[in-house]
Amino acid sequence: MGLHPLEFSESYLDSPAFREKIKAHEAELDKTGRFIKELYKDGKNLINATKQLSLAQKKFAQCLGEFKFEYIGDAKTDDEKCIDESLQEFSSFLRNLEDQRDLMQILSPGRNMRNITETLMKPLEQFRKEHLGSAKTARKTYEKETEKYYSSLEKLLNMSAKKKEPQLQEADMSVQVTRQQFQESSLEYVCKLQEIQERKKFECVEPMLAFFQTVFTFYHQGYELAKDFDHYKKALQINIQNTRSRFEGTRSEVFELLNRIKESPQEYRQTSPISSEGYLYVQEKRPPPFGSSWVKRYCTFVKEQKILHMKTFDQRSGGKLGETESVTIKSCVRKTTDTLDRRFCLDIEITDRPSTVLTVQALSEDDHRFWMHAMGGKESMQYLNRTHSRERGIDAQLDDEGISFVKNSINAIETRGINDQGLYRVVGVSSKVQKLLKLMIDEKSSEIDLATSEDWDVKTITSALKLYLRSLPEPLMTYKLYKEFIVPAKSATPESRVQAIHCLVHKMPERNRLVLSLVTKHLANVAANSKQNLMTVANLGVVFGPTLMRPQEETVAAIMDLKFQNIVVEILIEQHEKIFGHAPSSSPSLETSHLFAPTRQSKRLSRQNRPLAVYNPQVLDVQTVSPSSESPALVNDETSVGSSESVSSQSSNASGTPPEKSKNHHTTISTSLPESTGICTATASWMNSASPASITPVKPGSAGTEKNKPEEK
Repeated sequence: MGLHPLEFSESYLDSPAFREKIKAHEAELDKTGRFIKELYKDGKNLINATKQLSLAQKKFAQCLGEFKFEYIGDAKTDDEKCIDESLQEFSSFLRNLEDQRDLMQILSPGRNMRNITETLMKPLEQFRKEHLGSAKTARKTYEKETEKYYSSLEKLLNMSAKKKEPQLQEADMSVQVTRQQFQESSLEYVCKLQEIQERKKFECVEPMLAFFQTVFTFYHQGYELAKDFDHYKKALQINIQNTRSRFEGTRSEVFELLNRIKESPQEYRQTSPISSEGYLYVQEKRPPPFGSSWVKRYCTFVKEQKILHMKTFDQRSGGKLGETESVTIKSCVRKTTDTLDRRFCLDIEITDRPSTVLTVQALSEDDHRFWMHAMGGKESMQYLNRTHSRERGIDAQLDDEGISFVKNSINAIETRGINDQGLYRVVGVSSKVQKLLKLMIDEKSSEIDLATSEDWDVKTITSALKLYLRSLPEPLMTYKLYKEFIVPAKSATPESRVQAIHCLVHKMPERNRLVLSLVTKHLANVAANSKQNLMTVANLGVVFGPTLMRPQEETVAAIMDLKFQNIVVEILIEQHEKIFGHAPSSSPSLETSHLFAPTRQSKRLSRQNRPLAVYNPQVLDVQTVSPSSESPALVNDETSVGSSESVSSQSSNASGTPPEKSKNHHTTISTSLPESTGICTATASWMNSASPASITPVKPGSAGTEKNKPEEK
């Protein structure tokens, strides 16, 4: 049972039970006062902690917004652009969130919002001081009147009866007045106690409700910001997955180049057709008796002008760069050890200074031979003609037998294994792959129908097809057009990329274009079944990027363009019908279209139109709701965007607009823009999943990132 009610009649009796009831009420008020004091202290600590949290998050947001990623190469993919801008998006999100938090703590002009101190702290403190304080004052008065009354009563009762009647009457009157004052004080005190006991129920809870309403508003605004950010978050997941997949493919290529350079470093020495570079030790002669000294210099020999630029540089001294000296070379001869007790030396006759011979020392015999060829007017050392077909012992040619093998393989794959998970990623056994390819190419065994043959499994056929395409003496998309294909993937808009690649495809040799059409049409069919085989357009781009096109020079810089090869292949797959269906109407000018593709961004419009820090779940202002952002249908559509998204040629996808979801949750979208634009949008397949779990991971060493090597037994 709770506190007993205090009856006014008991104030006249002033019984022990009445006094116990008063003590219980007083103890409850004391407990309430201590609670409010503790709550006030903790509330101030909460406000300070919230302010510190806000400052820390603002500083964190500022740090995010100021950082910029540097990239290797001369351009970034659309995915990389979105990733670069993600830090600014994160920073903006945190700043918006902290703006909402500030509304909890500071006065917001023009709104019926008070800060936390005004809402919670001051009302509680005011209740404690005014009402609980008045109860304490009334208590003191009551105790004082009690002491006064009972003292006067005892004094009256102890008065001698022999006193004169006037004295007795005066004493009686005095006690009567004191009793009346005591009883009035008791009545007022009882009334005050019960009033405060009832008042505290709403006087304490109402400020807390206002405080929590403010907190709910903040969290609701945070929820709204997170809901707006969800659209961007899903798109960014796809950007990250695509970039990771391309990274794995690039890393595999880099490691292969690294191993080849380790085996034959001299073949990969960095030289250009117009100059030769490297370190030489130059003899600097001094007057007797000081002799001479040898200084290491980085030399660049320009062949056409026969100018040798020498730059002093020593890595051991912290990389300090010295002056550059340039001389024009007339001739150079090998210096024998008979005249100078040093190996690998050259005597260079200088045109600028007649009768002056400059003696230099190479780093090794190979290096000595290299400089002799360079400065002697002979042809520069060329890279050995390394082809993948020679490495593997396969004479792959783009002839009738080769095209027949491609058609045979595609028919078998689409008949027997179009829905196999990891198609083209799961590789076959190396010995079986080699045997099949030699059988179909070298022995001209075109009579074998791979679609019905049980001797060869699907993964062996897919690996053999990739091996055949990589073993061609020249890649299917030719060395000549390689750089032209890469340019639009780097710097054009999505629409102009399709136009440029459309024109370039029709510059290819007819036989190459025919095979490329067969392969990309097949890959489009594979991507259309990505819900079963998990091979999306982006994944197929990673697998076939280095298979269908590659640079003639094997350098790290060229490998850094591998991600753009993937983008070109993605466009070929998505836009197969447009590119191979008819010849282009005109050739686009890429020089005037160096525009970056639009990137995905979160939906700021709905965020800006929403009233800040005003939350009333029973009232919905229709004018503040953006139909494009708050529509339930759109939210559902957003969830259909999965890891299969390719942003290579889709302007709509690049800007973050998700595709419509079909009834069977797996739609092939094919729409056309007005003819005036001269552009057809891509054909793309989408998986009905937006969760991170639905994104197909690309593991290091998986097929497609391993340069399509078959596995060994």
